[in-house]
Amino acid sequence: MRKHYLDNIRWITVVIVLIYHVFYMYNAAGVTGGIGNITGLEVQYWDIYQYAVYPWFMFLLFIISGISSRLYLEKHTGKQFIKSRTNKLLVPSTIGLFVFWFIQGYINMSFGDAFNTLTGVPKVVQYFIMALSGIGVLWYIQILWVFSLCLLLVRKIDKDRLWNLGRKTGIIAIVLMVLLAYGGAQILNTPIICVYRFGYYAVAFFLGYFVFSHDEVIEVLKKYFFLLLAAALILGFAFCYKYFGENYADAPINRYPLFTSFGWFASMAFLGGGAKYLDRTNSFATRMTKRNFGLYVFHYLGISIVALFIGTRGTVHPALVYLLSLISGFVTSYVLYEVISRIPFFRWAVLGITRNKKEKESVQG
Repeated sequence: MRKHYLDNIRWITVVIVLIYHVFYMYNAAGVTGGIGNITGLEVQYWDIYQYAVYPWFMFLLFIISGISSRLYLEKHTGKQFIKSRTNKLLVPSTIGLFVFWFIQGYINMSFGDAFNTLTGVPKVVQYFIMALSGIGVLWYIQILWVFSLCLLLVRKIDKDRLWNLGRKTGIIAIVLMVLLAYGGAQILNTPIICVYRFGYYAVAFFLGYFVFSHDEVIEVLKKYFFLLLAAALILGFAFCYKYFGENYADAPINRYPLFTSFGWFASMAFLGGGAKYLDRTNSFATRMTKRNFGLYVFHYLGISIVALFIGTRGTVHPALVYLLSLISGFVTSYVLYEVISRIPFFRWAVLGITRNKKEKESVQG
């Protein structure tokens, strides 16, 4: 049977990511990438939202991706798995950059007035720079494709010994796994571009595959949900209190024990709570699930358009800019998804949708 709680956790988390990017775009916390503070206030207390969600939402998505990979591989071969992941993940984050995402690159470069530094540079070179600058939120699917390749190699060596061992995981082991999250956060971090944290997210993905894909382990999370939630709330409050106003997204803060502990227990609580209360569906949830990938890949473009053409001008009240950005994040995503998913070649290059692809309701990949 389809595990509806995985679908619901996924689309709810993507909505949280969208809201996060609205605050991130205009943040006063010194996190680079958007246009920054548009209110003129020295402190924007609503920026606390970023601190409350950043340590865990992508970590949770990688856990869900690990679980989903196991479910997919139970009914498909390794060859089918990598073909599916290449179409869905690698193609949009490579070919898609040159077909569509150079638009995001243009906007990102416009934020930093980068074109003034490229005067005299051939147009074709500028185009390649724009394409690479348009990666944006696609970093997640790039890393996920790398993990998918690594998973096939690990499976070939392991032959399900680790996976069978994972079935025995109890609450004490789950609590102690916070040490793995901390250790992962210390390694395989790329310089400059801080989102490429291969160690931290590998822990999430592979534990999702080997441990949390077991119904028995999910039952443990459900049983201790309130304990995990209490731990997450306490750690979250401590993290926000201690680091508010500092750059939470980069080293050294994103490698500190408080960051990784909060990220771990919040993810466990969300996963356990989702399994406990969200293992059902309705027409709204089904629509959100169907369009979830489009919402993820397109939402930041919608926010960026408002930021560039309205937010940077300073002629509209900041509160309205925030609201328009939020609305644009949703509307742009759904419009682009509906349009591009119907255009041959573009639906493959941008969304990884093959012409004859049909998603089976019984498989979550």
